[in-house]
Amino acid sequence: MQNKEYLNFLAALLFKYRVKHLWVIFISSLLVAIIASTLFVTSSIKKDINLTLDSQADFVVQKYRAGKVLDIPVKWADEFNEINGVKSASPRVYGMHFYEPLETYFMIVGVDFFDASVEQNLQKLVDKIDVSEFLSRNNMIIGSGVKKLFDFYEYKGKYNFRPPDRSIKKVFIYGEFNEESQIITNDMIIMDINLAREILGLEKNYATDIAIEVPNKLELDMIKSKLIVSHFDMRIISKDDIAKYYENLFNYKGGVFLALYILSLVTFLLILFQRYSTIIYSDAKEIAILRTSGFKISDVIWLKLSENFIISVSSYMIGIIIAYIYVFIFNAPLIKEIFLGFNNLSNSAILSPNIDLSTLLLVFLIFVVPFMLVVVIPVWRISIREPVEVMR
Repeated sequence: MQNKEYLNFLAALLFKYRVKHLWVIFISSLLVAIIASTLFVTSSIKKDINLTLDSQADFVVQKYRAGKVLDIPVKWADEFNEINGVKSASPRVYGMHFYEPLETYFMIVGVDFFDASVEQNLQKLVDKIDVSEFLSRNNMIIGSGVKKLFDFYEYKGKYNFRPPDRSIKKVFIYGEFNEESQIITNDMIIMDINLAREILGLEKNYATDIAIEVPNKLELDMIKSKLIVSHFDMRIISKDDIAKYYENLFNYKGGVFLALYILSLVTFLLILFQRYSTIIYSDAKEIAILRTSGFKISDVIWLKLSENFIISVSSYMIGIIIAYIYVFIFNAPLIKEIFLGFNNLSNSAILSPNIDLSTLLLVFLIFVVPFMLVVVIPVWRISIREPVEVMR
């Protein structure tokens, strides 16, 4: 078959069935956009969380007894600092503060600002912080969700906390976390550890947990073993454990979307397969005419494959563009909330573009390849029949 003749037939087929093709492209593009949006959101959130986790401690030690997390003695941090290979062991204080007007919670985190490792990690979450200025009075650093709430209720530069003794503690707003950390710090408030103890009602010589930094990552297993034998009533959480938790959580939610997508795709492909399996007379006649005009079976199949390949790839490209605009320009409303959760403050984190070739290839394989398969079988069944028999 000559190239010019082949292209003429291909253009004629696309033009003749343009209405049918446009409807197929419309539905197919929506299917591609749904799965691509889900993968884009998952990939972007994972990227931002991994960047934030880089600034977290290698281990977090909690006092754990009878299935409950208890306040941990601060003196344990001094013991952990004596272990060879441990750079620092810093007590941390954190807990949930109930905000009555909205019936929601803030996560209060108290840290020791005189700890060099804590200050270094904070510099990754806050664009600019002067420790001496911060500690000159009761200050706090707030997440974007907390700031939005304070602005709505017109808390101008400060907020009055109510400790368990029902007193009033005025704390000033020093600054906000940077945009890159919004996914984790959205409902978080950081303040001095002693101030956090007072607001959350912890005793002076106790903390919520102890964060441990290990500079040599090859020593992590050895340090963990030493921590385990030092006290038996405790739980050790590594940075890798936290990363795996988030990964499993997002994989689970992404898997639900993928299952729904596959169900929708299979339904659509079955309809498409039924359409080509029961080819109407004009379509069968068209194939018969091509055969009598000198087209070989392979030429007919290749022509039909080319026609539907253009349709499927066009649908794929349009769907990817729609998904990109929806996720990275409109910030993925609804889908983002499903992944980040509805149970507390609304998260206004901006999703940063993170698209790799494997994601695009995955979407291509689970859409274009099945699409082509449901077309080639019915066309092949008609093409192998004798043209005279088909014309009858």
